[in-house]
Amino acid sequence: MVQSSNKRLTLEEFFALPGGDITYEFVNGEAVPKYKEDEVSPKFFHGSTIGALFILLSAWAQEKGRVVIEWAIKLTRNQQDWIPIPDLTYVSYDRLAANWLQDEACPVAPELVIEIISPGQTFGEMIEKATNYLKAGVSRVWVVDTKARTITVFALSCFPITYRDHEVVTDDLLPQLEITPHAIFQRAGLNP
Repeated sequence: MVQSSNKRLTLEEFFALPGGDITYEFVNGEAVPKYKEDEVSPKFFHGSTIGALFILLSAWAQEKGRVVIEWAIKLTRNQQDWIPIPDLTYVSYDRLAANWLQDEACPVAPELVIEIISPGQTFGEMIEKATNYLKAGVSRVWVVDTKARTITVFALSCFPITYRDHEVVTDDLLPQLEITPHAIFQRAGLNP
């Protein structure tokens, strides 16, 4: 999918663009590649970490909600339509009913989105994206750094908190979820 002119797209035009090998997000009326031009695609650390998080979160989320990999979300940023595609999304059945079954972007702001820093991305860029998610109504954002083996949790109500090793990530918004960076990276095959 490549935008062929400098014309701004409508949301409907964005969703009607043909698919391809590149993942695009909708930002300021344009189809913008999720990954930078010099980065072909996510690598092993990124993919295995997504897999580990999906397994761990899906086990916790049974009967609570759905965990989805690379699911577009309909949000608003700076009073414009914004369609980001986080690496992982958790949305409870309270926000999006269990019987909702549509092949479309997530229509509500989820409780949690997770972004894994890819080669070519910086932590600073992820802080900006996390801030945009929170302003758009997402309750929590986790930024996962596979090199530092950390999870940084962002919420509107407090400063970001970074978890390392065996520190337990807990959150009243995600009841009974107890997870450590060590467990995630161990399952991903990144801890010796």
